[in-house]
Amino acid sequence: AIKYFGDIISVGQRLLQGARLLGIPVIVTEQYPKGLGSTVQEIDLTGAKLVLHKTKFSMVLPEVEAALAEIPGVRSVVLFGVETHVCIQQTALELIGRGLEVHIVADATSSRSMMDRMFALERLARTGIIVTTSEAILLQLVADKEHPKFKEIQNLIKASAPESGLLSKV
Repeated sequence: AIKYFGDIISVGQRLLQGARLLGIPVIVTEQYPKGLGSTVQEIDLTGAKLVLHKTKFSMVLPEVEAALAEIPGVRSVVLFGVETHVCIQQTALELIGRGLEVHIVADATSSRSMMDRMFALERLARTGIIVTTSEAILLQLVADKEHPKFKEIQNLIKASAPESGLLSKV
């Protein structure tokens, strides 16, 4: 039921590959998998630091806070998934309220309704949350062509990410 679901899966998988290449810890939450189902098999969660089931919309659970506290010097987080206007938005607002810099990957985040998705991204940007794209965040993480993993990241982004409905209102 999520708009542009295939595109969101494809871009999310690219981000997870980048995180594995760069040794960035990945924390995954699944919203009520008993009723909504688990993370789809196309998303490879190999190496995820934590995979938690939840009923709260925000992913900021005690276990997530503990996992973040174990990561030395964590100052920012990158969020993607579904639904933009519920779980992503509530998580982002809670994390920015805790003093973290929050990046939302717009081309890896969607909702059932494009209206909900676009208004959430707009609201999040107005609150100081950085709304960006998968290519921009991956290149920001390596920051320099001389980074030892640059070539591998470059291979991930050689093919442009699908526009996942983001350009439909331009």
